Amino acid sequence: MFSKILIANRGEIACRVIATARRMGIRTVAVYSDADREARHVQLADEAVHIGPAASRDSYLQAEKIIAACKQTGAEAVHPGYGFLSENAAFAQRVEEEGIVFIGPKHYSIAAMGDKIESKKLAGTAGVNCIPGVNDAIESPEKAVVIAQGIGYPVMIKASAGGGGKGLRVAYNDKEALEGFSSCRNEARNSFGDDRVFIEKFVEEPRHIEIQLIGDAHGNVLYLNERECSIQRRHQKVIEEAPSPFISEATRKAMGEQAVALAKAVKYQSAGTVEFVVGKDQSFYFLEMNTRLQVEHPVTEAITGLDLVELMIRVAAGEVLPLTQAEVKRDGWAMECRINAEDPFRNFLPSTGRLVRFAPPAQTMWQSNVAHLHGVRVDTGVQDGGEIPMFYDSMIAKLIVHGHDRANAIAKMREALNGFVIRGVSSNIPFQSALLAHPKFVNGDFNTGFIAENYAHGFRAEDVPHEDPDFLLALAAFVRRKSRERAAAISGQLPGYAVNADNAANDYVVVTLAADGQHSYSPARVDEFVGTTGFARVTVAQKEYEIDCSARLNDIVIAGQVNGAPFTAQVERGTAVSPLALRVQHNGRRVDVLVMSPRMAELHRLMPFKAPPDMSRFVLSPMPGLLVDVAVVPGQKVQAGERVAVIEAMKMENVLFAAADGVVGKVLASKGASLAVDQPIVEFV
Repeated sequence: MFSKILIANRGEIACRVIATARRMGIRTVAVYSDADREARHVQLADEAVHIGPAASRDSYLQAEKIIAACKQTGAEAVHPGYGFLSENAAFAQRVEEEGIVFIGPKHYSIAAMGDKIESKKLAGTAGVNCIPGVNDAIESPEKAVVIAQGIGYPVMIKASAGGGGKGLRVAYNDKEALEGFSSCRNEARNSFGDDRVFIEKFVEEPRHIEIQLIGDAHGNVLYLNERECSIQRRHQKVIEEAPSPFISEATRKAMGEQAVALAKAVKYQSAGTVEFVVGKDQSFYFLEMNTRLQVEHPVTEAITGLDLVELMIRVAAGEVLPLTQAEVKRDGWAMECRINAEDPFRNFLPSTGRLVRFAPPAQTMWQSNVAHLHGVRVDTGVQDGGEIPMFYDSMIAKLIVHGHDRANAIAKMREALNGFVIRGVSSNIPFQSALLAHPKFVNGDFNTGFIAENYAHGFRAEDVPHEDPDFLLALAAFVRRKSRERAAAISGQLPGYAVNADNAANDYVVVTLAADGQHSYSPARVDEFVGTTGFARVTVAQKEYEIDCSARLNDIVIAGQVNGAPFTAQVERGTAVSPLALRVQHNGRRVDVLVMSPRMAELHRLMPFKAPPDMSRFVLSPMPGLLVDVAVVPGQKVQAGERVAVIEAMKMENVLFAAADGVVGKVLASKGASLAVDQPIVEFV
C-alpha cells in the first residue's frame, strides 16, 4: 500500500480523497493555484504544493507541474479526481513513465474509452447498442448542418473530449446547428484543448441512467448497480439517485452485463461509469464511458456500503477486488443534490464571492466511513468565510441522503435543504426544493427534458410550491414575539418607554414585502407564549399553529415542532429590502416580512413607493465574470435578440442579447475587463 499520494485536483473531490486516504493511514499532498491558496483541501492535506496562477490551464492542467510536485514530495501515486487531467491518457501515461502510480485506469483504457468518437466505435464492435450519428470529427459549421439534416433533427452536437455539460448543444434546426457547432468547438478548445466535435441523433424523452463499474488488475470487473441522472439542466446533472425508479431488474442486469463486457474489452481497471440513454420502453443505448470517478459516486456508496475511493486506491496498489458480483448490495435509496453557486431566480447565472456564512446540516454519514448509513452526508471543498472563485465550476457542495425507500429519501433531502445555510453568494437550494416537491418527480415520472419542460420560462419565486405558506408568516410572528420577550427583559429601560411583553399586546400584522411595492398585510395573533419553553399558539388567516421551538434569537436555523410535526426553517433579521425585515425560508419558499403592531401597519400602508431607476437603456452584466467579447460599436443599429457581448464565468460562456431594437450610444466596458454584477456594458440611445 502507498504511504503518500498526491491529489491532482481541488475542491470537494480533493477533500473527499483526503478523507479516505487519512482513514487508510496514507499521507496526502494537495496542489493549489493562486486562487486556492486558502482553500479547504490545502488545509486538510498533510502537505501542499503551489502549481501556478488561478486559471486552470496554467495550474491544474499543467501535467509537468503535477509530476514535479510528486517528485518534490515523494508521492508514490496520483489520484486525479474528476475533471482537469482525470481522463487525459497522455497524463496517465506520463505519470506511469515517471514510476508514479496513476490511481485510475491504464492510459490505453482511457485512450480507448475517453474519446467519445473512438469509444462509440469500440462499443459497436463489442455489441453494445449505439445511437445513430456520425462518429467522425466534423471540420466546419456548414458540414455540421448538412450532417444534421441527414440524421434528422433534433441532433446533439458534442465535443469529443467534452464532459460536465461543456462542449455540448442540442440543435432543432439549421441555425442552431450552425451556431451550436461553433460554440461547442470554442468551449471544447478552451476547456479541454481539443476542438473535435461530432453529431448524433438526440433521443427525445430519454432517461440518463449510468452503470458504476469497478475493475482490478486481475481481470475482475463488477457493476455496482445504476444511478438515475435524468434530472438535468442544460446537460448538467442536478439531482442524482440510486437505484433508478424506472428500470426493471432485467434491464438493470442487461445494462450491467453490457457495461462489464465493454470494460473487459479494454482491460479496464479502477472505477468507471458507462452512461446509457434509456427509452420509455427500457431500450438502452451506449452514450459514453467516463474513465474516472463520477461527481455522483456517493449515492452508489450509500446503497452498496462500499467506499469507491478506497477501492480505487486498493486496485491501483495491485489488490484483488474484495467481493464478487453476487455480493454487491442494493440497500435502501440514496439521493444527491448538487448545491451550486448560481442564482436560480436570475436564470441560474453564476454567483461568485465570499461565503459570509456556510453551515451545512448536521452529518450522520461520512465520506470515508460507509458503515454509517441511512442519514445525511455533505461533501464540500469550502468552509465558512471561504471564497467561490470565478475560475472553476460553480459547485459549493454535494448534499447526500440515504433513506429506507424513495419517499423517505425525498423527505430527508427536503429537511436537510431547509437546514443548509449559505450566505454571501446565491445558491440553487430553492430550485432543488421545488424539484423535490414536484408531483412528477415524486412519482418518478420524468426524463432528461423534465426541467426544460416544467420551467420553460425560467424559475421564479412563485414556482416554489409550499403546502402552507401561512406557516412562514406564523413563524415570523413567533420570532417577533420571542424578540419582544427578550427586549422586555433588558434592565435600565426609561420609565414610560419600557417594552411591554405581557400577553395583552399580542396582536400583530405581518407585512409581506414585495419589490414592486404591492405589499400584503396579514393579521396575526400570538397567544399562550411561554418564553422559557419556546411554546406559543399563533393564529394567521384563521389558521392555528402550535409552535414549540427553543431556538435562540441569533440562530439562523430554527427547528422544532408545529402542530406536532417536526420542522426546520431559517429566519434572520435584515434584508436588502429593509434592515428591520425578517427573512423566513422553508421548503424553498422565501419571504421578507415586517412584523408590526396594527397601528404601525396602518401607517405603513400610507408610505409612498419609490420605484427603482430605469436601467432599460443599458445592457448590464448579470454576473461577475470576464468580458471576452463586445460585438457592437457606438452608432450601430441593433435588433432585439442580437448578440451584444459574451461573458465568461466558471468555465462557461454566457451570451448577452439586446432586449429591444436600438442604437448603441456608448460601449462602457472593454474586452478583457473583469465585470461586477449589474455593471453597465453598453448604453443605447
